[in-house]
Amino acid sequence: MAWAFEDEANAYAESVGDAMPDARAFVPSLWPVEVANCLLVGERRKRTTEVKVLQFLAEVRTMTIVVDEQTAPRAWRETLVLARTYQLSVYDATYLELASRRGLPLATLDGKLKAAAAAVGVPLFTP
Repeated sequence: MAWAFEDEANAYAESVGDAMPDARAFVPSLWPVEVANCLLVGERRKRTTEVKVLQFLAEVRTMTIVVDEQTAPRAWRETLVLARTYQLSVYDATYLELASRRGLPLATLDGKLKAAAAAVGVPLFTP
């Protein structure tokens, strides 16, 4: 979500965004809802505008983003165990579970999620 808010811009997020035209990203099924909520909260807090949100969503639609259908069936088992073990929210643990299961690197700015990824052997995405 750092791409959506000017005050969260950083080199890592920008490099991940730059890699997206040539990449295919996998996201848990809760991702579209999380994105919509984050953008709406940003609007309400005057961090962005409806016009910028619509522009951002139009850009996201051009990316190859695959929504994983196994998020829900794994939520009460693997994902919950990861959340408990590494003190993550279940939401964050869904990203870790997905990356681990698919053997994919994880793109994140979250420190706890990075540490958990290292602990389970999930590499971080390096553009």
